[in-house]
Amino acid sequence: MGTSDIREPIQKRSIEKKEKIIESGFKLICKHGYHNTNTAEIAKAAGVSTGIVYQYFEDKHDIFICGLEKYADNIFYPIPDFSNEKFNKKDFPAIIENLINNYIENHKLSESAHQEIMAMTHSDEKVSYYFFKREMEITEMISNYLSSNGFSKENLIEKVHVMIGIIDNLCHEIVYHKHKEINYTVMKKIVIENILALFK
Repeated sequence: MGTSDIREPIQKRSIEKKEKIIESGFKLICKHGYHNTNTAEIAKAAGVSTGIVYQYFEDKHDIFICGLEKYADNIFYPIPDFSNEKFNKKDFPAIIENLINNYIENHKLSESAHQEIMAMTHSDEKVSYYFFKREMEITEMISNYLSSNGFSKENLIEKVHVMIGIIDNLCHEIVYHKHKEINYTVMKKIVIENILALFK
């Protein structure tokens, strides 16, 4: 079936069916790996026929990209809703610590998914582009949030981007690397201190 044969559902039942395929496919790929999952398995998990899957998607890659756009924020960018939220600058250390804790917990909940998807960023152009685009969207969102709360706009995007990178590396160290020689309580404290120093 070619791309031109793919249809976009209109009726509620068909929309729900498509959403179920995306959810089931993404979960299976994250659990078993992209190359260890096929369309028939996705169809079975979604409770539909393989033919139905191909009515809405070109292939499993199409399903995976839709799932990535729909669910990956919960795995990679567990950012609180900052819209219209005001805070006192003295509360900034607590906000940073909360952000770090959210990242750590989400990494723990989705360890296999995280590893599978990150591996694909090196081999799949669409996956790589998603992360490139989303990372900058998150950077701009946090930058706007800080700016609206009185932080200097000078080099703000760069500082936020560095902050996200530091937090992500800390999470990888705590959840995946688990070096026995490192005191992670101390390391987290150092990370927070360095982030605060960025915004002085």
